[in-house]
Amino acid sequence: MKLSSRSKPKERRMAYKIIIEKRIIKILAEIDEPYHSAIEKALYNLSDNPRPAGYKKLKGRDGYRIRVGYYRIVYDILDKMLIVKILTIGNRKDVYD
Repeated sequence: MKLSSRSKPKERRMAYKIIIEKRIIKILAEIDEPYHSAIEKALYNLSDNPRPAGYKKLKGRDGYRIRVGYYRIVYDILDKMLIVKILTIGNRKDVYD
């Protein structure tokens, strides 16, 4: 296939590595459907875009958060190493304690 002079190759961004500790996996295992699947999908999507629409920088502590229904995913971004570290997952009323 021949590329025309106008077409540009798609730019491929480096994907971030997601770090999830065992305690986070246990928390996720206790969450019922449909939230469980939605949270898993959101975690995978953080690999491609750690700053999705609706993300917020936390005030008073390190990290960012995204909303998934009644749940929040709190995470930290290490841009220089291309890492997203999941700090906690929980119900919105309990996650910030």
